[in-house]
Amino acid sequence: MRALTIRGYGDNDALEFADLPDPRPGPDEVLIAVRAAGVNPLDVKTRAGALRRVRRYAFPLILGNEVSGVVAAVGSAVTGFAPGDEVYARLDKDRLGGFAEYVTVAAALVARKPATIGHDLAAAIPLAAQTAWQALTDSGPLGGGSTVLVHGGAGGVGTFAVQFGRHLGATVIATASARNAALVSDLGADLVIDYRTESFVERMRALGHEADLVLDTQGGAVLHRSFEVVRRGGTVVTIAGLPTPDAVRGQANAVVRALLAAVHLGNRRRARRAGARFGYLFQRPDGGHLRQFAELVDSGRLRPVIDRVVPFADAPQALAHVERGGGPGKTVLSVLTSAR
Repeated sequence: MRALTIRGYGDNDALEFADLPDPRPGPDEVLIAVRAAGVNPLDVKTRAGALRRVRRYAFPLILGNEVSGVVAAVGSAVTGFAPGDEVYARLDKDRLGGFAEYVTVAAALVARKPATIGHDLAAAIPLAAQTAWQALTDSGPLGGGSTVLVHGGAGGVGTFAVQFGRHLGATVIATASARNAALVSDLGADLVIDYRTESFVERMRALGHEADLVLDTQGGAVLHRSFEVVRRGGTVVTIAGLPTPDAVRGQANAVVRALLAAVHLGNRRRARRAGARFGYLFQRPDGGHLRQFAELVDSGRLRPVIDRVVPFADAPQALAHVERGGGPGKTVLSVLTSAR
């Protein structure tokens, strides 16, 4: 099979296509003939080795965290899927491989893709949607009367977070550029703040808004100032930059955790002053969530947003585009492998 690999960490020069043996599913696994694969900032971080202190991979490493495709074969203990089923999945964090013609995935992480959309759109869902959902629900239920602030409302995670916030009954405030404001409003945001021309802190204060939950996708000063608008007892959760020690418990040694604690010392202090909780989210793959999302998509209550679809042969350019910041929604690779 054809696959996009790296033999060591680096920039895009580290990428190389390779012809590798087709994988075979283990007893509890599904072999997927990949039709499309989502491209994420996490793929860029993995290529660069940004998380190598908390997650170690063997080389050559096939990149790619999420796919949509057709079941080509199933393991001996798998009963929920059969060859020919159209499925999608967020791959196990310790076993990547989505940028390839075939990939094996634990059956528990796989779900039938939404029936009303094609593979390109389905491949844009698993990682970003699960990240957004877990960010909005892990710290407690949201509902009527709650307010959510989503930074980067037009991004891959942000487009889902806006929709999930609306689905859960919360008032949704999002930051986005003026050119993407209409999109974010259409997805369900009650208020869109142009981050290029407005201070979200000043705008929210002027309108008397406080957030029960802030989802930060930017890091830096945006994260720091988010503690100025969170309600006492609320939560600020980030997916940007380095993880907190709590997020890598059991995955990193004491030295690494101590370094991460030092990195986030200022954020911990800001959280204490604000009377709020603070955490870093490492998204957890969950096939049950994907089944739930498929129902929402097929009922018209959730829609993935795609920036562009790129041929598999141009995967390095797709990664470079995402590394530069991409566009609204997700970038997707069209792999179009034929099932066996």
